[in-house]
Amino acid sequence: MNASHQPHSVTWLAYGGLIPFVALALAGALNVPYHALLPGALVAYGAVILSFVGALHWGFAMVHPAATERPMHGLFLWSVLPSLIGWLALLVPTHAAAATLLIAGFLAHYRQDLRLARAITLPAWYLPLRLQLTVVACLCLASLYFLRA
Repeated sequence: MNASHQPHSVTWLAYGGLIPFVALALAGALNVPYHALLPGALVAYGAVILSFVGALHWGFAMVHPAATERPMHGLFLWSVLPSLIGWLALLVPTHAAAATLLIAGFLAHYRQDLRLARAITLPAWYLPLRLQLTVVACLCLASLYFLRA
């Protein structure tokens, strides 16, 4: 997993995954049809994606060569916490509170990515990509602080 070149498919899929974040945040700022549904859609998408990034750590724990050299219990444990954070975000009464939970979850997950990179060898492109994706997702979720729906 020490590839220095980011595969094109990863680039397209990763940045493509930001399209719903950006589109929902921008549409939420405009008076478009179904305006009232957009904040909930943004929260739901954020919860789904937070769950997805948590699962990355489960995958690393299962298949990384270092997994046989040291216990990976912490990776397995962490990998399910983003799903729980996302689920809680779907249950809170306001979109702003949900955004706060999701942003905290994305930032905590990036911190865990940094810790993971100190423990095992990751592709050179992984952390820069995760940082870019985290920043855009968090900024889009932060737009919920300003929307009235």
